[in-house]
Amino acid sequence: MTRHVSAALLAAAALALGGCATAVPPVEVTRFHTNAAPSWAPGTRYAIATAPLDAPGTFDAPRTRPPGAAMPSLEWNSYRAAVDQQLQRQGLVPAGSGERAPLLVRISFDRAEQLPEGGRSPVSVGVGGSTGSYGSGVGLGIGINLGGGPKRMADLQLFVRIDNAATGQALWEGRALTAVPVKAPANQPSLAAAKLAEALFKDFPGESGRTISVK
Repeated sequence: MTRHVSAALLAAAALALGGCATAVPPVEVTRFHTNAAPSWAPGTRYAIATAPLDAPGTFDAPRTRPPGAAMPSLEWNSYRAAVDQQLQRQGLVPAGSGERAPLLVRISFDRAEQLPEGGRSPVSVGVGGSTGSYGSGVGLGIGINLGGGPKRMADLQLFVRIDNAATGQALWEGRALTAVPVKAPANQPSLAAAKLAEALFKDFPGESGRTISVK
């Protein structure tokens, strides 16, 4: 079932796209977390999992990558670096090689092109991926081209989950999503990853269960 975002968010995205060819539309962000404030204390160490986030959580994983499918390393590195940077901005500290950390961070991302008839391309690039109760579509795939027909849009999504490394319990998880013109600079992996990660960690850990729009 495709989820429709608010009219206000769609309108804002349309204005952003129409006003500037390189503008990035608003990013829709939702976070969930437990009452684990001590986990976010400055100086707490974390490790980023090398495997993609495939385990279901609040955002249930509807699909996994085919067996043997290679991880898109360049794009993965872009998202990993962007999340790593945001975690350190929160005062968290990356664990050293071989060091045990109390927090384990799992990452997945997805990028798929919107089809002219409104669906999503069956061919997408991503690691893991999850939408759960939020539906299987982003719902932001609109674009206004003042010179004629609609622009081709790409759905961009980032998922991050922070686990208690010892127990595997999810302490925090969030999703950031937006849509950008396929040919826009904002669709480049490094720029997309930076924008989504920055939005996802805005006012970290954020209000649990609330969806916000981050420009």
